[in-house]
Formats: sequence, C-alpha cells, structure tokens
Amino acid sequence: MDIVLELWDTFIGDRLYSTLLPASLSSSVSLPSFVNAAANTSMALFGPAEPFVYEQATQMIYLEPSKYAYLSAWPRNNIYRQFTSFFLITWLFGLLVYFLVATLSYIFIWDKTTYKHPKFLKNQIGLEIRQAMSAMPPMSLLTAPFFVLEVRGFAKLYDTTAEEPFPYYSLLQIPFFICFTDFFIYWIHRGLHHPSVYKTLHKPHHKWIMPSPYASHAFHPLDGWSQSVPYHVFPFLFPLQKVAYVFLFGFINLWTVFIHDGEYVANSPVVNGAACHTMHHLYFNYNYGQFTTLWDRLGGSYRKPNEELFRRETKMGDQEWKRQAKEMESILKDVEGEDDRSYSSDKKKNL
Repeated sequence: MDIVLELWDTFIGDRLYSTLLPASLSSSVSLPSFVNAAANTSMALFGPAEPFVYEQATQMIYLEPSKYAYLSAWPRNNIYRQFTSFFLITWLFGLLVYFLVATLSYIFIWDKTTYKHPKFLKNQIGLEIRQAMSAMPPMSLLTAPFFVLEVRGFAKLYDTTAEEPFPYYSLLQIPFFICFTDFFIYWIHRGLHHPSVYKTLHKPHHKWIMPSPYASHAFHPLDGWSQSVPYHVFPFLFPLQKVAYVFLFGFINLWTVFIHDGEYVANSPVVNGAACHTMHHLYFNYNYGQFTTLWDRLGGSYRKPNEELFRRETKMGDQEWKRQAKEMESILKDVEGEDDRSYSSDKKKNL
C-alpha cells in the first residue's frame, strides 16, 4: 500500500500534516505521557526515526514531493503519521467505493420489486447504510496496522517483474491470492456461524434476509474485519506485486457489493455469485464461500440456488417468495429461536 500512501501524501497528506503539525512547533509542543511511552515502544520495535528522504514507492510512478513534504513535525516516514493516514485512507476509500458502487448497483441493477418481498424490512436501506457507516471507522482502525507494517518493510511486496520470485509468478499470484483467501474466508465465515459468536458478531449482517447492495458492508465491525484478515495476511506470507495488491484491494470491495446486488447472472457450479449468497442470507447454514463454491462442496455446506431465481417471471413471483419465507422461517427458528424478523407479509404491511 505504499503506492496509495505516496499518492495520498503528495496530494493531501503533506499539506494536511504541515498545517496541523508544522515542524516549527515540534520543539514547543508538550506531548501527553502516553504518546511518549508509545514513541519509546516504537523506537524499540522499529528503531529511531530518520530524516525524511524521498524514495519512489514504485518505479511506475514518480511524484516529486512539494515543499510541504518537509514542513511537518511528522515527516512521511513517521509511524504515527502512517497509521493516521492509513486509517483515513481506509475509511474514506471504503466510504467512496461503498456509496459509489452500491448506488450504481441500486440504480441500474438491483430489482426494486424486492421492496415487496415479505422479508424485506421497513426502511431497510436506511438501516443498512447506518450500520455500514458505523462499522467502517472501527474496521479501518483495525486494518491500518497491517498497512503500516507493509510500508515499513515487513511484507513481501515487490515492484517490478525483475523482483518476482520465479518467472511468470506475476501471472500466478492473482489466482493464488483468490484461492488462498477463499479457503480461509470460508472457514472464518463458517466459524462466525458458531452459536458462541453468531448472535454477537454475525447476526447483525443476517438481519438483511433479502439484502440490497447497501447491505454489502453492513455488519458488525469485528465480523467484517475478521473476514478481511486473509487479504492482509497474504502479502506477509507470499510475494505480491504492489500494483496487483492495490488492484485486488479494490476488486474485493467491488465483489462484496456484487454478491449482494440481487442480479443472479452467475448460474455456475464454480462461482459463488449473488444467487449463491442469496441462498446464504435466506437459509443461513449454506454457501459460506467468498469467490467459489469449492469449499462449500467439500465442507458439505453447498446449496444450489433455486432455478426460479434465474427466470424473471418467477424470480420476483409471489409463489417463490412464499416458498422462501416458509423454509427460511423454519430454519430461523432452529438457528435463532423466535426473532423480530419472523413476521409475515401481512404484519409487514401494517408497520
């Protein structure tokens, strides 16, 4: 993520930190004791701070630092600045992608007939957005340390093909990344359905039985963060090209929206698309996978999407809805007991 950090610093960070914490104040500012203690810990772990010397994050981009890069008491290589920057980047980037992609999906893809589904809650989209907005700051706070460790050289990120571990690895790394993360997310997601953690961590996301695109990031912060951990662990274990990492980070956020968009295009035995994920939201204990159905098939948790979902005349038909609601209610009682979501369409109309 050093490419992203360099872009941030060049266009936003340098001016921001030189304004908020100019170098001229560094000797006169009295810092709280906990900050000094943290600084001592930082020095023990990472060594003493060094003067900022510009180094390109990637040979593909050269961004000459402006004068503001040298005018802050927190230079670019300051660990507290890096953490703060990554917190803001993760939060703001997450909000941008969430609202942009979810809104485009809502306008152009999502079937508005879903509003009439008996399991679509009153004011659900507003509730989804509110939950997503509250989840993103703590998720960003938990994610930022991974990025700080990466830019400080602890990950196996590389820049050019000359640095790849063996020929053609740059071509293999993306499917390898998908396979690695798909495996671990399957087991993390399945673990979140264990009764000891489900109601606390994962149930908030299952409130959206018929999700809209805005449900993509609407979950408990620890739920969303735990399922993202494999993405961040991968570059510490295996080489990963820097630009590919940025691309994959963006793709993951897009995919999260796509599997909640209600457009059941992928009727594939391999791809875990929106139809498979709808089965998960409806029937709970099936289709835990993120990208593929492989681990659900091996783990005995695969459920083939209903064929009715792939035909427009039956996808949003009352008969299909009633069948979904009846089966879902039975499963819901077994999983959660009586629940405030277990109401009929007649009750919903009276709300």
